[in-house]
Amino acid sequence: MTTLGIYEKALPKNISWKERLLLAKKLGFDFVEMSIDETDERLDRLDWTREERKEIREAIYETNVKILSICLSGHRRFPFGSEDAKVRAIALELMEKALNLASDLGVRTIQLAGYDVYYEEKTLRSREYFIENLKQAVAMAASKEIVLSIEIMDDPFMNSISKFLKIKEQIRSPYLQVYPDLGNLSAWPGNDVGYELEIGIDQISAIHLKDTLAVTDQFAGKFKEVPFGNGCVDFLGCLKTLKRLEYHGPFLIEMWSENSDTPEKEIEEAKAFLWPYLKEAGYIDN
Repeated sequence: MTTLGIYEKALPKNISWKERLLLAKKLGFDFVEMSIDETDERLDRLDWTREERKEIREAIYETNVKILSICLSGHRRFPFGSEDAKVRAIALELMEKALNLASDLGVRTIQLAGYDVYYEEKTLRSREYFIENLKQAVAMAASKEIVLSIEIMDDPFMNSISKFLKIKEQIRSPYLQVYPDLGNLSAWPGNDVGYELEIGIDQISAIHLKDTLAVTDQFAGKFKEVPFGNGCVDFLGCLKTLKRLEYHGPFLIEMWSENSDTPEKEIEEAKAFLWPYLKEAGYIDN
């Protein structure tokens, strides 16, 4: 049986970490993926005190629900590929702090968004700065024995595993892996999803499960908050492909129901949709 996780932003926002982990356990999940996004509120987590970190470690121990990964999307605001040297310095500082936090909490994987830049113009320089600083980040991660895993994104810079592999050729380290989002991977019409999973299988550290609306000549696609079953993802096809390729890593349901009035109901609805596919593909027993 595989390990199944839930994204922090699927769970109610204004509760303690112990409450969040207990709720994840109640809903049948093995772990939670923490979010450190570009907001000041979540970036402040990188400066948690020893006592604050101890409190979360104790919650993990008491609930037996781990925080196995961190989604470090704060680099959208402070990207590795920025034209501004000060911003690039902040990006590396955030990376160092995130690695220290992950080490303290027992996190195995830090997911990085596959953007060279997000709010700036993309250039050849932004790609070079991204690779240069990612290389430094991977060296930092290796020293902590923590894997950096780049998510396949809603952005042309890193919208396929093929593009990740081109970056990986420049940074040949076991501490740099890929974190495919089946929704993002499926939404781009140029991707042969089965082939992408096949060529990347030995680099995949985890899988995001979400639905998306596909990109077309007339539509930019929709990459968030598409109800499961209403989008373009062939979940059974993806899962059966991964099973044939002997993928045994974790799956993470990505949702944004933290401010919803009925987050538990929405998560249960997602499970009701996904669980039969996970069962048919041989990933769960019930």
